[in-house]
Amino acid sequence: RHGAVKSEDTFKTSPFHLDLWFYFTLQNWVLDFGRPIAMIILPLEWFPLNKPSAGDYFHMAYNVITPFLLLKLIERSPKTLPRSMVYVSIIMFVMGASIHLVGDSVNHRLIFSGYQHHLSVRENPIIKNLKPETLIDSFELLYYYDEYLGHSMWYIPFFLILFIYFTGCFTPVEEESRMPVAALLLMGPSSLYYWYLVTEGQIFILYIFTFFAMMALVMHQKRKGLVLDSNGLFLFYSFIITLVLIAVWVVWLWNDKILRKKYPGVIYIPEPWAFYTLHMNNLHAAKESF
Repeated sequence: RHGAVKSEDTFKTSPFHLDLWFYFTLQNWVLDFGRPIAMIILPLEWFPLNKPSAGDYFHMAYNVITPFLLLKLIERSPKTLPRSMVYVSIIMFVMGASIHLVGDSVNHRLIFSGYQHHLSVRENPIIKNLKPETLIDSFELLYYYDEYLGHSMWYIPFFLILFIYFTGCFTPVEEESRMPVAALLLMGPSSLYYWYLVTEGQIFILYIFTFFAMMALVMHQKRKGLVLDSNGLFLFYSFIITLVLIAVWVVWLWNDKILRKKYPGVIYIPEPWAFYTLHMNNLHAAKESF
């Protein structure tokens, strides 16, 4: 029966998935983090503003490769996991990432026209002077699809699949609760990417609830005499380091009045690209003026 946990699965163990975690880290950095960078640094004449950019093709590849890696990760779980939930999550993930592809493509291309990510849609100089004013509503709708609907349908199933996999990462054998050197080397890049994912995606609430659920599960399984295997430790420690990086990021930008204006409220976590368009763009412009 799909979703049932077989009794014989309880004592199965799984070695560290070096290949999968390496592919995850590599494609996350290249295809997700690298896509806006590729769009900016490659010559504009190669990818006109009315055509998909290099970053869009990176995003398309990400939308195909990531679901495949998530499915392979679930397949390697030592326990039988709820397949129906996994499949529905994968479908939602692809839908959300595809919605985000369209909205993000247009929003990032607007940078070449002077759009500033540290300002809201209506406060941007290139947007607020549009006529008729109803066009501004259309850009706000685009922003909603990109930053809210797309992110929700993308990241909620992504973290759900990781948590589902995490539930199968427990073993009664204490000796198997160790990480190989390769896992320690991958932990830094993996954690740094999750930091980027949480801050740029503005999904701290989703991340912290997932992390709390993981901690609660660890404590619950510990009472049964079960400990995390190497894959579970890798995922759990990566989330811990991510939390530390987010805290450092927030403390560093705590007194930034302009970013504070864009990110009001109790949870203040600026987006890296908003920081870039506010500070780094100005720095580059100052250097070019000399």
